Amino acid sequence: MTTDIGIRFEVRGAAGIVTLDRPRALNALDHPMARAMLAQLDAWSGDDRVAHVVLRSAHDRAFCVGGDVRAMATLGRAGRKEEARDYWRDEYRLDYLIARYPKPFVSLVDGLCFGGGFGMSGHGRYRVAGENLGFAMPEVAIGLFPDVGGTYVLPRLPGWSGTWLAMTGARIGMPDAMALGLYTHHIPTARWPELVEALAAGEAMDGTLSRFAVAPPLPALQALYPHIDRIFAGGSVEAILIALEKVGEGEGPVAEFARAQRDTLRRASPTSVHIAFQQMQRGPGTDLAGCFKLEFRLVTHLLDQHDFYEGVRALLIDKDQKPVWRPSRLEDVDPAAIAAMFDAALPDDLLLA
Repeated sequence: MTTDIGIRFEVRGAAGIVTLDRPRALNALDHPMARAMLAQLDAWSGDDRVAHVVLRSAHDRAFCVGGDVRAMATLGRAGRKEEARDYWRDEYRLDYLIARYPKPFVSLVDGLCFGGGFGMSGHGRYRVAGENLGFAMPEVAIGLFPDVGGTYVLPRLPGWSGTWLAMTGARIGMPDAMALGLYTHHIPTARWPELVEALAAGEAMDGTLSRFAVAPPLPALQALYPHIDRIFAGGSVEAILIALEKVGEGEGPVAEFARAQRDTLRRASPTSVHIAFQQMQRGPGTDLAGCFKLEFRLVTHLLDQHDFYEGVRALLIDKDQKPVWRPSRLEDVDPAAIAAMFDAALPDDLLLA
C-alpha cells in the first residue's frame, strides 16, 4: 500500500515491509506517519500471510533523524499542547508495540539514526546496522531529553556508556554501536535487497540474518570506554563535571576527549542535562512501560517551560546555534525540581499494557 504521508507499506511474500520515505525531512517521524504505522502493525499482527516485518528507509542518507519536534514546538507555541502530547503518546505506543511485537521484527538501519528513529528500531528483536550508520540521542541540545525508551535502553548499555550518550548527545558510528549492543547484526547495505528477498521467500529470520551477517570492525572509541566509565560513574552532574575538568587538565587524546565532553555539556540545555542524568539513575529499576510513563510526564512538563521552544528555535528554525537557556548554567538547576517532574503523576499518565 502506498501513502502520501512519508511512509509506505507492502506485503511481499511472507514479509510485511515498512519503508520510511520522507526525504526532505530525513524521515523525521510526524504524527500521521506514527498513526499509520501503528494501524498497519496492528493489522499485520493478525495477518497469517505476514511471517515477519521489515522496517527500512528509502534513502541512503538517513534512516530517521527523530520525531518531528519542530511541529511539536509549533503546536505548543500556538496553545495546542494537547495535540503535541497526543503525538508523543502515539509515538511511545508505537515504540512499545514494536518492543512487544508478536512476530519477528527487523530494522535495517543505515545513515543517520537519531532519537525517534531509534525509538522505532531500537526496541525490536532484530536490529541490523549498515556500514554508514550514525547513531545519536542528541535531544539535550534542543531542550528535550533522550526519550522514546532511552530511559530503559541507555542505562543498560555496558558500563557508563549510556550515561555519556544521554548527557552529551554524542554521535557514534556502526562499529561502536555494535560493540555497545545497540544493534544485533552488521550486514553490508549492498546485501540488503537480497536479505529482504530471502525474508519475502519465507526464510526464517534468525537463520537468514546469521547467514548475511559479518563481523564489524573494532570500535573506534574502544580505548576511551574505560575513561568514560570512570568519568560518568559520578553520582551527580556536578561530580561528572569535576571529573571532566580534572581529566581535561592533562595532555593527549583522553584529556582532549574530556574537554570536548565538558564543552558539550556546557552548551546543552542545563535542565535537559540534569533530566538525562536522572533518567540514567532511574532507568535500571524501571521496566519499559514504566520508562515510557516517566518520559510522557517529562514531555508534558517541558511543553510548559522555556528551553524546548528555545532549543528548537536556535538549532532548527533560526539556526543561529545560540540558544539562551533558562536557567543558563548547570550549577543553577535544582535536582529536586527535576526529580519532581519524574515523580508527579499526571491525571492522564501514559499507561501501556
